[in-house]
Amino acid sequence: MDIIYLIAAIVSVALVAYLLGSINFAIIITKIFAKKDIRDFGSGNAGMTNVLRTLGKGPAALTLVGDFSKGIVAVLLGKLIFSFIGGTEGILFGGYISAFFVMLGHLFPLYYKFKGGKGILVCAGAILIIDPLVLAIVLSIFIIFVVISRYVSLGSIAAAVSFPIATFCLALIRQSNTIFQDSFMALTIAAIIIFMHRGNIKRLLNGTESRLGKKKQEASSDKNS
Repeated sequence: MDIIYLIAAIVSVALVAYLLGSINFAIIITKIFAKKDIRDFGSGNAGMTNVLRTLGKGPAALTLVGDFSKGIVAVLLGKLIFSFIGGTEGILFGGYISAFFVMLGHLFPLYYKFKGGKGILVCAGAILIIDPLVLAIVLSIFIIFVVISRYVSLGSIAAAVSFPIATFCLALIRQSNTIFQDSFMALTIAAIIIFMHRGNIKRLLNGTESRLGKKKQEASSDKNS
């Protein structure tokens, strides 16, 4: 792909993905159901877990579907844009660019004063399109940690750690020509997710993190999405 077309593709994909990521379903759904901003409740995080503990399962399920689908749509559009501008070359890279910027949009939404969620669901949707097998591994790690510990945040952090590892190992097995490029992008996304969970990490170490299943009023310290 010519450098000019590559730059045009990256800029186009980044812009589209970021603007799409900035649509925060936790905020939208909470305003529809409660006429209020989810960021004023519980942990203050605009994510599914806070919606679950604040409004219950129905609104949380809608948030899950919205954020997960957002990641899917962003990567599909990213691949389409790369395909349209430069043919089949670099389509996977376009998917990773989309995943990165849709997550940034979710974390720092343009429409909501740059205060959003933590990117777990949107990242999962993006990974589904990039590599379903990687998502299966990451999701399995998440479920195992949550079931054993009942900490959603710990499961999210473990899943983030496993993302670049699974990406690298599968690329190695497949003898992919883009193993280092893909692993670097996965590592960058994982690092941002872990950084956004720094408050959760501190509470986990202090033993003050809220476990899954606690009553809403007891769960205000949890900040995972």
